Amino acid sequence: MSTGTTTLPLPRWEESTVVVEPPGTEPGAWSGAPSSIVSDGQIYLAYRLRLPIGAGRGIANVIARSADGLAFEVVAEVDKDRFGAESLERPAIVRTPEGRWRLYVSAATPGTKHWRVDLLEADTPEGLAGAVPVTVLAGDEAAGVKDPVLHHDEHGWHLWASVHPLESWDDADRMTTEYATSPDGVHWTWRRTALRGRPGAWDARGVRVSSVQVIGDEITVAYDGRATAGENWEERTGVARGVRLPDGTFGELTAEERDPVGSPHAPYGLRYLSLVDLPDGGQRIYYEATRADGAHDLRTELA
Repeated sequence: MSTGTTTLPLPRWEESTVVVEPPGTEPGAWSGAPSSIVSDGQIYLAYRLRLPIGAGRGIANVIARSADGLAFEVVAEVDKDRFGAESLERPAIVRTPEGRWRLYVSAATPGTKHWRVDLLEADTPEGLAGAVPVTVLAGDEAAGVKDPVLHHDEHGWHLWASVHPLESWDDADRMTTEYATSPDGVHWTWRRTALRGRPGAWDARGVRVSSVQVIGDEITVAYDGRATAGENWEERTGVARGVRLPDGTFGELTAEERDPVGSPHAPYGLRYLSLVDLPDGGQRIYYEATRADGAHDLRTELA
C-alpha cells in the first residue's frame, strides 16, 4: 500500500492568475483542459478552446510557450476539421526521450457519443500544426476514449484515459479511468481499471485522472469527479494514490477521503488540473475553472 508520502498541490484560488480567457462570456464557452510540460527552460501548455453546444463545441487545440508560466505565445493550433471531428477535448503534450514532440488529441465522432485519441508527432512544437494524425486509441462501439495523461520512465510509457460506456445514449457521460502501457507511446495495451466512482460519494457518476506525479514507486494523481449527470462539464478535483507493482506497471488507485476542490462560482467546476515541475525546483499548476458568468477560464498558480 501507499505510505502517503507523495504530495500533489491543489488550487487555492485566491492566488491564481488567468492565463487564457474563454472565447465567450456564457456557460459552455471554455478555455482550459490544460496539459503542461517544461522543455529547454520553457513551459509549454496545450489546451482546448470550446464554444457552447450549437456554436461549435470544442473548436481547437492550442499549443503555447512561456518563459514565466504566465504570459504565453501561441506556437501551433489545430482545429477540429483536421480530425473530421464534431469536437475536440483535452490534448496531452509530451516530448519523447529522443526529443520528438507529440500531441495526443481527443476527437469526437460526429453524430455519436464516441471519442478516440489521435497522435500528432513532429520535430518541433510548431511542426505539430502540420503533422498527419494517427489514431492510437480507437475505442469501439461499446466505449469512447478521451483525455489521456501520460508518464514515461524506465519501464516504458504509461497512460491513464477516461473511458465512457456507450450502451446508453443518456448515460454516456459516465466514465472510469483506465490504465494502459506501451513500449513506444503509440501501440497501447490496456491493463486495468485505475479508478472508478464511489457509490454515494461526490465522484459517484464518474472519474477522470488529470495529472500524475510519480515519486519512487508511489503515484499520486489529481482527478475530476462528479456525483450526477447534471454535473457534467462542472466536475471538481480530488486526489487518489497508488503504487507500482512488481511488473513495473501501476496498480489501482485509492481516492482520498476528503472534500473535492471547486471554483467559488456556481456551479463550482474546477477540473483538468495539470502539474509541472519548474527548472528552479518549484511547481506550478494549471486548471480550468468556472467563473462568475458561467464561462470557464484557464488559470495557474504556484504550488
